[in-house]
Amino acid sequence: MKQGRTNLFLTALAFCVLTVVTTAGCNNPADQKSKQNRPATAPLVTSMTICAQNSRPGHLFSGEVRGRYEIALGFRVPGKIIARHVETGTRVKAGDLLMQADPKDIQEAVTAAKAQAAAAESQYKLAADLLKRFNALYEQDYMSKAEIDRYQNKADSARAVLKQARARFTQATNQLTYCNLKADDAGVVLDVRAETGQVVAAGMPVVIMTKGEEREIEIFVPENQVAQLSPGALFRVSFWALPDLEIKGRLRYMSPVADPVTRTYKTRITLIAPPDAVRLGMTASAVTIESKAKNSIFIPLSAVYQTGDSPMVWVVQNHKTKQRKIRLGKAGNGEKVQVIEGLAAGDEIITTGVHKLSQNQQVRTQPPGKES
Repeated sequence: MKQGRTNLFLTALAFCVLTVVTTAGCNNPADQKSKQNRPATAPLVTSMTICAQNSRPGHLFSGEVRGRYEIALGFRVPGKIIARHVETGTRVKAGDLLMQADPKDIQEAVTAAKAQAAAAESQYKLAADLLKRFNALYEQDYMSKAEIDRYQNKADSARAVLKQARARFTQATNQLTYCNLKADDAGVVLDVRAETGQVVAAGMPVVIMTKGEEREIEIFVPENQVAQLSPGALFRVSFWALPDLEIKGRLRYMSPVADPVTRTYKTRITLIAPPDAVRLGMTASAVTIESKAKNSIFIPLSAVYQTGDSPMVWVVQNHKTKQRKIRLGKAGNGEKVQVIEGLAAGDEIITTGVHKLSQNQQVRTQPPGKES
């Protein structure tokens, strides 16, 4: 019995020693240190690379080819149109006859004015001859000063009436020439707004034509994009009918007042050296050409965080975060902001969770739109 108790005691003691040795092995300081030095999984962040697509996007506008100078021509006298010599698209030279109005009534006015001028001239000659004769008698003391003054007054009045009659004759003659509507300069007829037999008022536009060979694109800019365009801005212009042609244009004019219906601003883009294939009325598309300067870079607002007085971004280099100070410009469209200084093409920046990062932190990156 005593020997059995001894064996039981030795068995229990051996179990305790084994337990202590095993526990000591689990708490090995070397193993603990290895655990502490084992890197945690790097956080996953969203990033973007600064490239041409991050510059301010070009705006596309549709428009129509127009002439640089467009004038509306009309008769300077009222009347009935008796002849039309041009069609839409006709090329004309300075002095070419476009339309004719009926000159009958004006011709009669010219005849009457001519007769009045002839009668006034006869009256003046008679008054002048009488004055000359009575002046001779006055010098011989056969007439009084009052009588000679009366004849002088008649001669002066006759001269004024003659001058007035001649002016009326000249005016009537001019009106007769106004019955022929002629082109002031070389150009192309854009529109004909009156037909033979139609009675038109003086000044009513009957022919619309371009003046000169300069060509422009007329577009209409929405009010939310007006501030992004300025006179002199460059455009790339393409044409629906000429798919292989692309030329440059320069913004010349933007209306200071919006159209009350469409709320857009009429804008003219002058085409730079357009070929002869570009014709009036063609449908065109104009895309803004942005500057390649650094201040054309736009980044999401979520990529910017403030450290003191300086805005910062996180730049990813070799899968590690680096602080980069930047200088901001104006706000852009779609929650974006302009970067004037601090970033260049090729830089990879973090766009989300920027306030949870630290310097030289290992990160994993994913493009925008892949967030879980």
